[in-house]
Amino acid sequence: MSRAQDDRSAGVSIEVVQRCGRATVSTATQWEPIVGYSRAVRSGNIVAVTGTVGINADGTFPPTMRQQARRSLQIIEAALHALGARLEDVIRTRMFTTDITQWQEIGAVHGEFFADIRPATTLVQVAKLIDDAAMIEIEADAIVM
Repeated sequence: MSRAQDDRSAGVSIEVVQRCGRATVSTATQWEPIVGYSRAVRSGNIVAVTGTVGINADGTFPPTMRQQARRSLQIIEAALHALGARLEDVIRTRMFTTDITQWQEIGAVHGEFFADIRPATTLVQVAKLIDDAAMIEIEADAIVM
């Protein structure tokens, strides 16, 4: 892992557990055990990272769209690394925001992580996310070569 990756994913709690023959990642959010899902799952060479809000380790949300998008992608990157994948393996991202007018802020952060990778992506506005303070949720799919 490069130094930039270490810095970006600092403060992300990761636990890898084998479930049903697959490697799964938990990031210790309050919703994972309630809903019964994993942050990420690897089956063979496919890694799916679930919708990830930009929540801080202390349970708070950063105040800006840009900060939340960055935090979400940091969590996604840490989950990918825990399962032996890299950002370069990502083939698709999906972004759900409560304010599509901030698409340039969101896009700028997405570009920080994926400018040279260029996965297929979607950005749509939704009425609400899981927490009133959440402004963006991002998911990713990767194929490890």
